[in-house]
Amino acid sequence: MKINKHPQNYFDRLKKAMDSVDQSKVSEFIKRIHSIIGTEITIFIAGNGGSASTSSHMACDLSKTILGSTPRKKEVRLRVICLNESVPLMTAWSNDEGYEHIFSEQIRSLGRKNDILFVITGSGNSKNMVAAIHAAKNRGMATFGILGFDGGKAKKLLDDYLLVKSKDYGIVEDMHMVMVHLVTDWLKKNLQ
Repeated sequence: MKINKHPQNYFDRLKKAMDSVDQSKVSEFIKRIHSIIGTEITIFIAGNGGSASTSSHMACDLSKTILGSTPRKKEVRLRVICLNESVPLMTAWSNDEGYEHIFSEQIRSLGRKNDILFVITGSGNSKNMVAAIHAAKNRGMATFGILGFDGGKAKKLLDDYLLVKSKDYGIVEDMHMVMVHLVTDWLKKNLQ
């Protein structure tokens, strides 16, 4: 493909992936998060690689950005923890017990009944994602995923999910970030 055709090709693939997302599920996703603002329920978020960055970004947006332009005046907030932000803890679990346990063991330590685990994953097949979902379910937590490709193993294990139907990691990761910003945008405009 010629270089001058590449931008339109990429945008076309991105639009196709955007059109594949079930908008009613996005609305349900927003409602679910909105319903727990101001409660003791904690949202745990986890991802690998590029999805780890998206997870960190989502935790930041749900913790601060949704508070809008006067955050210090807002008392009603969300409890959000990104599980891939403690490098010492992740490397300790990985070194001593195996990489597949880096999220599940944190869930076992911190997760409580009715908390929520959000996994962000392109393939849905990473062993540490699958283990985290199992650990959350064992603690009575709700599980939700933002997935790509065909959803992988995670799709069958999660209580609910948003799926970006694409086999292109770049497109999937772009769309996952769009979902994070879409949710953030609504909450920021509707947080009392």
